[in-house]
Amino acid sequence: MKLIVGLGNPGAQYEWTRHNAGFMAVDVLAQRHAAGQIPKSRFHAVTLDTIIGTEKVILMKPTGYMNLSGQSVGEAIRFFKLDPQEDLIVLVDDIALPVGHIRVRKRGGSGGHNGLSDIDRILGGEDYPRVRIGVGNVPKFMGQADWVLSKFMKEERDDVQRSVLSAADASESILEVGITKAMNAFNTKLVKPKAKAKNDDTQSKQSATDSESKVEKSNKENSSTQE
Repeated sequence: MKLIVGLGNPGAQYEWTRHNAGFMAVDVLAQRHAAGQIPKSRFHAVTLDTIIGTEKVILMKPTGYMNLSGQSVGEAIRFFKLDPQEDLIVLVDDIALPVGHIRVRKRGGSGGHNGLSDIDRILGGEDYPRVRIGVGNVPKFMGQADWVLSKFMKEERDDVQRSVLSAADASESILEVGITKAMNAFNTKLVKPKAKAKNDDTQSKQSATDSESKVEKSNKENSSTQE
């Protein structure tokens, strides 16, 4: 049996917030594999039992707030006698990734994420797979808490939809082919916007220089003709 946990905050006021990207991804899995089922209330969470490929899977959304996520995960792990390294996948938002990107990891630190920190505390370590869903870097004029609790902007929503679908795909891939092959398939190299902007700026300067040269040449030819 496998446990796939999407992290987020319960309540309508938190829908489409950056911190609820994990909820959004597990909702995609529920739509694909457990459509029409009535969720169970247990482990301080809502859960769905399903089968993905050949694996029995529990899809979970903790109903406590983000900083209590470990309680739900720990209860389920102990009840079903699961091994976090082999049987757990956590779907979580990540401010270190741009919107629209995901990363699959075998393990990792919490990065200041309260949900992951609580899971680490309850499980006694950070050795469990997770799929990180990019929600964008914190702007300089905002605090981290305000940023992750803010809603995605309208212009970001296509990228958000793409990333939560990819996170669901990656979770299915982990179950089917294992974490290493899933990492190879889904962890594409990020292109840094700054490098592109610098290149564009260089091209713009070159274009401006070429234009100035053409104008100067034209003026010289006109001056020569007038003489």
